[in-house]
Amino acid sequence: MRVTCAQIHIESADVAGNTDRAVSAIERAASEGSDLVVLPEIFNVGYFAFDSYARAAEPLDGETLTTIRETARDCGVGVLAGSIVEDLAASDDAPEGDLANTSVLFGRDGERLAVYRKHHLFGYESAETELLTPGEELSVASFEGHTVGMSTCYDLRFPELYRELAELGATLVCVPSAWPYPRVEHWQLLPRARAVENQLYVATANGSGQFGEAELLGRSAVYDPWGTTLAGSNDDPTLVHATVDPDTVAATREEFPAWRDRRR
Repeated sequence: MRVTCAQIHIESADVAGNTDRAVSAIERAASEGSDLVVLPEIFNVGYFAFDSYARAAEPLDGETLTTIRETARDCGVGVLAGSIVEDLAASDDAPEGDLANTSVLFGRDGERLAVYRKHHLFGYESAETELLTPGEELSVASFEGHTVGMSTCYDLRFPELYRELAELGATLVCVPSAWPYPRVEHWQLLPRARAVENQLYVATANGSGQFGEAELLGRSAVYDPWGTTLAGSNDDPTLVHATVDPDTVAATREEFPAWRDRRR
């Protein structure tokens, strides 16, 4: 399977423009042979546009995700629309609360395969913990021979979440993110560590753009079960492509049996 991390430029509170850029990235990725396209965290509003969260919040069948769903269907490609600010009051299956940081995985036909609401909300120089409700459930879905797990940005600092996804059968974990400077080393270390310790693929899709004093650092990447970087980028808008094979996960665990040697 060919996975693409769409590192798009994100303008603060420019929902229409950001959504158009996401659509263009999906269309281009599909034309370049992608099977699954991963978008950044809160790609339509911009993660650091906290003052816009409430008025830009949408239900799962709102305008942004409907546009992405239709683009996935029209292009015949899977899309992890990660993420938007979800209006929880409009979602029947949502936890109690007002807003959530929510990602949705769409299949090639536009069918909704999985929903993930970010578990670990970021409080360091961020208003996320004040504005949003954390999710409670993990999500995996079958797609093109992989079991795809979903997480979001700050979740990378909590290895137990990734171990649980691996226990659920994940062979690829996708991580929509809005990771800013200056924490470049953390951004490059943590997903590689999650790949190595769980012997699976990790694909990180970060944004590009400036939000006042916060600047997204880009550097989207795909890591294999050995922690090798299969593809990566700098901080400019781009598409990051890599081929990920579920058989490689099984072969890695067979060759180096750390997964089997775990004591619980």
